[in-house]
Amino acid sequence: MDVIKSIEHEQLKNKIPVLDVGNTVRVHVKVKEGNRERIQVFEGIIIKKQGGGLNETFTVRKISYGVGVEKTFLVHSPMVEKVEVVRVGKARRAKLYYLRDRIGKASKTKEKLGARIENKEIVLKEELVEEPVVENEVAEETPVEETPVVETVEAVEEVATPVEEKAAEEVKEEKAEVEAEVKEEPKAE
Repeated sequence: MDVIKSIEHEQLKNKIPVLDVGNTVRVHVKVKEGNRERIQVFEGIIIKKQGGGLNETFTVRKISYGVGVEKTFLVHSPMVEKVEVVRVGKARRAKLYYLRDRIGKASKTKEKLGARIENKEIVLKEELVEEPVVENEVAEETPVEETPVVETVEAVEEVATPVEEKAAEEVKEEKAEVEAEVKEEPKAE
């Protein structure tokens, strides 16, 4: 993989919302004021999407006290906390610049009838959980169950599932112990 692509891949969010032009959305943005940080909500219609990868952006327009306000947000920005879909709009264009000339009710898109408001997300990269290194002492202490030799395929599947479930439970318990140890350790600054 290219060096630039690998660096960009680290910066990507794991899950991004499905954004369509014409939808009315609420964008929760982190705002830093001095030494305090709060979340501010910006609600409006998505008038355009552009770019791709790390540079993907969407522009939201709203009318505030009779003045049109547009803000462009990076999809993968750490400052964008979450994006909620409020209304599914009907748009037949990729860019809704004509809304800039409209006033009042005309500045809104028509609502898709029967459309469900779902906050779908696209999973870009799976969260990788590092498995703890098992020492030889721990491996020797765990008893190994002997599975009976069965000649039919159906019986093999029936015998294999309880063993797999026990192994999955043991892994969960080990993860919980490791997480508890990590939380107890003081962080060095």
